[in-house]
Amino acid sequence: MAENGNVCKGGPKLIFACSGAADVGQITDLAARKLDKDGVGKMFCMAGIGGRVNAILKITESAQKILAIDGCPLNCVKNSLKNAGFNEFECLQLSDLGIEKGKSPPTEENIAAVVKKAAEILE
Repeated sequence: MAENGNVCKGGPKLIFACSGAADVGQITDLAARKLDKDGVGKMFCMAGIGGRVNAILKITESAQKILAIDGCPLNCVKNSLKNAGFNEFECLQLSDLGIEKGKSPPTEENIAAVVKKAAEILE
């Protein structure tokens, strides 16, 4: 767990995507993979946070910046990070971009909108 919720400034920029079963989960997953491929940040293991995997928690503690990309208002990524003791991170909620669960196929346009906003946040 993060010792006081503080994030160090020297480590990687980490991206956690909801990757859930709905259309918005697929969008967050594909956007995070593109951001990783483009070198904007490193997609990291959300399941490792939920499972409290020590090595993943340690790397996350060293992150320069953390971005939680949530597909829907349930905010599973945000809540999982908080439950693991992380308090300093940025959040991107797809509904804030007009991308709604059950109504938003994983089109190139939807993925590009998430990638654009996430890259702005991670600058």
